[in-house]
Amino acid sequence: MQEPLIFDSHAHYTDPAFDPDRDALLTALPDRGVARVMLAASDIASSRAGIALAERFAYIYAAVGIHPEEAAQVPADALHILEELLACKKVQAVGEIGLDYHYPDFDPEQQKALFCAQLELAAAHDLPVIIHCRDATGDCMEILRRYRPKGVMHCFSGSAETARELVRMGMYVGFTGVVTFKNARRALEAVRAVPMDRLLVETDCPYMAPVPYRGKRCDSSMIPMTAGRMAEEKGCTLEAMLRQTAENAKRLFAVD
Repeated sequence: MQEPLIFDSHAHYTDPAFDPDRDALLTALPDRGVARVMLAASDIASSRAGIALAERFAYIYAAVGIHPEEAAQVPADALHILEELLACKKVQAVGEIGLDYHYPDFDPEQQKALFCAQLELAAAHDLPVIIHCRDATGDCMEILRRYRPKGVMHCFSGSAETARELVRMGMYVGFTGVVTFKNARRALEAVRAVPMDRLLVETDCPYMAPVPYRGKRCDSSMIPMTAGRMAEEKGCTLEAMLRQTAENAKRLFAVD
């Protein structure tokens, strides 16, 4: 059995894509090199489901939060429920939260209000945040400058300049299998711009499978493909990248 080195800093094992074989897969992952996984949530239901998985599998931790795409459906007592869920032992972050202006008919003010409320919740509990930002960099960075949270910008797709600003704020920057795609020039520029001690590696599974698995269901055992491409850009070995990103994730999420 290989030594588990992988810390997948952002996964969605509560997703229906894993319904057919979730237990078997999660039981097998430690033997495939996976040491830790952080589950991100998108709403109240996935927050609860993530906690349930984290309580069953020792190597899994959970975040709770409401994704910006869910902003229009947020129940009135959502923040109260999230606060109650934060008391669960395996919850180590608030997320994924943020802004997403990609799809039509979004309400930016509604999303910003939800984002800020969850940033305040995380700050009140001294927890890191997992941030989602799509087609909303200007507004997202403005809010981050105001709140200065500790956390990670996950599935980073912005510029090297934005990555550097996030690092100056004290944040981490997470990268997915996108770095292995043919059109990954921008993502790789950002990898080069982020210091080793601020890099995280993630799957965002079941999405974003790296080459040569692109288009298939992703899982945490595929991270060496992503980390290997990042290692090439940073001039280090795959093992060094896996160890460093795992240490970074443990530091951010305050886990052993």
